[in-house]
Amino acid sequence: MSTIRHYRGLDISLLVYPHRATEAGFGHNYDEGFDASIRISEPDSGLAIARSRLFRVPGKRPFVNTGDARRASLVYAEMLIDGRASDRPIWEAA
Repeated sequence: MSTIRHYRGLDISLLVYPHRATEAGFGHNYDEGFDASIRISEPDSGLAIARSRLFRVPGKRPFVNTGDARRASLVYAEMLIDGRASDRPIWEAA
């Protein structure tokens, strides 16, 4: 599931997915919780290639539900953009 938000002129894609991958022949396994990542990207201006970068939302254990994962993702993305979650800029290579 992906949701796009905008913050300080950048696009934020919230990516939430089951903690355990779905096995062939079985339904989704939501009982073990959810993991989350975010993609921060420049808006597509049509003139140049927009930069983007993917970050995994840190956590010691999976999120209990998708709502918690989305809220934590948005907060983490805003912290990265504001420079409070890391010592390096978001566009610097990992």
